[in-house]
Amino acid sequence: MELEAQIKEYINGQLEPKRSDMEVLHKTILQLMPACKLWFLDGKDSENKTVSNPAIGYGRYTIKYADGKTKLFYRIGISANKTGISVYILGLEDKKHLAQAYGKKVGKASVSGYCIKFKTLKDINLDILIEAIRFGSKQKE
Repeated sequence: MELEAQIKEYINGQLEPKRSDMEVLHKTILQLMPACKLWFLDGKDSENKTVSNPAIGYGRYTIKYADGKTKLFYRIGISANKTGISVYILGLEDKKHLAQAYGKKVGKASVSGYCIKFKTLKDINLDILIEAIRFGSKQKE
């Protein structure tokens, strides 16, 4: 299946209001990062076992492991979870930045070193989430 079709199927497979919220986030991120590399991870490992929630990824970032190996991955990601939506902002040097810069302003959300998790878009300040995504998308490798 083509990448865009997988993404569309994943978003359309969500129940409301998550489906509409995921559509808004997907379109918003594509507007912020129009030429980015798109990703879709189905959440399954090489043995077809579910190891994570599926995710849509945007951009690129090279993960550097302690043993010196590297892996190309997405910079920004969105994923539906049991209670809402997670927005991943990967590759930030300062693991406290998201919580310090956006945690109090974003609204009813849980903010970690690389993830902003919320139930629905109506619970958060979308402009602040966009600001955080924009910040993450502009990070250098």
